[in-house]
Amino acid sequence: MKKISAIILFTLCTLLQLTVSAQGDAQAKAILDKVSTKVKALKALKANFSITITSPKGKPQTKSGSVLMKGNKYFVSITGQEIYCDNKTIWTYVKESNEVQISSFDPNENTFTPSKLFTNFYDKEYSYKYSGTQTVGGKKVDVITLIPTNKTKQYAKIELMVDQAQSVVSGGKMYDKNGNIYAYKVSGYTPNPTLTDNQFVFNQKKYPGVDVVDLR
Repeated sequence: MKKISAIILFTLCTLLQLTVSAQGDAQAKAILDKVSTKVKALKALKANFSITITSPKGKPQTKSGSVLMKGNKYFVSITGQEIYCDNKTIWTYVKESNEVQISSFDPNENTFTPSKLFTNFYDKEYSYKYSGTQTVGGKKVDVITLIPTNKTKQYAKIELMVDQAQSVVSGGKMYDKNGNIYAYKVSGYTPNPTLTDNQFVFNQKKYPGVDVVDLR
């Protein structure tokens, strides 16, 4: 369960927004800075996404879901799983086993979470280059390739597709060192939706018989 959650959260960090000031070409930096500025100006955000995981031997698997964000708080709903964070606690609920894992939220922890979307988390961690334009779903996108400067990172390469008209990340691909490819698409961006704080807290009363695993 932890592995799936990590994949989901890492992907969300990549597909929604990033701030880059590592070594790279000026055109790529200008595009990414524009995306960053636009998302940083929002008080809250909602988006839909899908992730298709392709392994060297297995069949492709696709998961779809949505994310809500308000400052450091977030809620992720994806096929069979829900992840809540109220800036103090993280709840990861798996529908199939009716289990929720509870852990403490540590903003200084070196992990990929939606709460880091509004920081310079990618600062100096990737080199990047502009890789041209493509037409995806009838829309023009700029393609930017990121290569980690730290070779111990899980992903060997990341490709981002930025919608030229809206200056938002519309999808891309992540290639890990085991040969797996994570292709994602983003749609339905809703800027500044009305969100309440209780939307980022797991309500145990709504899940009768849930198995609680407290890891705090």
